[in-house]
Amino acid sequence: MKQRLKLNKKQFIPVSKPEVSKNDIKSINKVLNKSWISSDGPEVKIFEKNFSKFIKRKYSIAVSNGTAALEIAIKALDIKKNDEVIIPDFTIISNALAVIKQHAKPVLVDCDLLSWNMKISEIEKKITKKTKALLITHIYSFSNDMDKILKICRKHKIFLIEDAAEVIGLKYKNKYCGSFGDISTFSFYANKQITTGEGGMISTNNFKLYKKCSSLRNLCFGKKQRFNHSDIGWNYRMTNIQATLGISQLKRINSTVKRKMYIGNYYFKKLSNNKSLYMTPPQINQFKNIYWVVGIVIKNKKVLASQIIKKLSKYGIGARPFFWPMHEQDIFKKMKIFKKQNYPNSSYLGRYGFYIPSFLKIKDSEMNYVVSVINKLF
Repeated sequence: MKQRLKLNKKQFIPVSKPEVSKNDIKSINKVLNKSWISSDGPEVKIFEKNFSKFIKRKYSIAVSNGTAALEIAIKALDIKKNDEVIIPDFTIISNALAVIKQHAKPVLVDCDLLSWNMKISEIEKKITKKTKALLITHIYSFSNDMDKILKICRKHKIFLIEDAAEVIGLKYKNKYCGSFGDISTFSFYANKQITTGEGGMISTNNFKLYKKCSSLRNLCFGKKQRFNHSDIGWNYRMTNIQATLGISQLKRINSTVKRKMYIGNYYFKKLSNNKSLYMTPPQINQFKNIYWVVGIVIKNKKVLASQIIKKLSKYGIGARPFFWPMHEQDIFKKMKIFKKQNYPNSSYLGRYGFYIPSFLKIKDSEMNYVVSVINKLF
């Protein structure tokens, strides 16, 4: 007997919903009562120290968001006009923007279709005398193969920028993602494993980079004369209120990661037998899946992800499309940055990939409903 799908029109299952606990709220109320609300508050430094300890890095710099972290990282490495930085084609636009804003040239690499990360076999083909850095992003679920990545960077003597915004708490072998690069960046947006509403972090083991990043996020105030600025910086500071929330959220990162993996595994068990779809499995070789988002790729190219997202909405289910490839971005076409370039895997994922509700407090019954609808549509 077929299961009938019931929908209460007043209910909607969102893709993401941040979890703010009672302890989070208590922590914020404490700093509000003390009037410690700006970036000069002590909790900012505590958050930086605690995050460094967690990620096993010497220094961390709290910033206003993950995009700000990338922009500061690129400039701190002294990447200049006409320098080249290799980035994924399948990623958030922030990766490309951070390079372009320094008048450097982003060089694209396609993704693979199993993990959705950068295709490592293609990286060295893109390295030239102008290449100054490799910016790798751990996309959605899996870490990149950091042993291979580090080997390439050492061989060619280029910087490694590690964007770990989406995989906070995920380990590559026995080390956390974000602890490998010369400089690493993180995001604490509302849908991340740790959230401060908006917010980000830069981490490094290099003291000079730490000092440079600290200055760049704070308008590069002068040492002798405060308002005689030493460089072109930004006002990319994190507030003390945000830092307080980050401190509280960081305390439960392990249980958060465990819960995200449970949700992803639950969906995988229910949907992996659907031959019309591809989901990343809980593990590929030694790499575990953090399931920051639970992504699905449609195999039938006659059905676009955008069409399915609209249908899911009618059933009261939120869904979002995958990243749109960098080489197909309208703004970059106008700027003629990636002329006549083709990256078929990224193009495929951009058109046929979408992700479904996976917030921390989603109920098994809600996941079952989402699965039932998806299996009905396919």
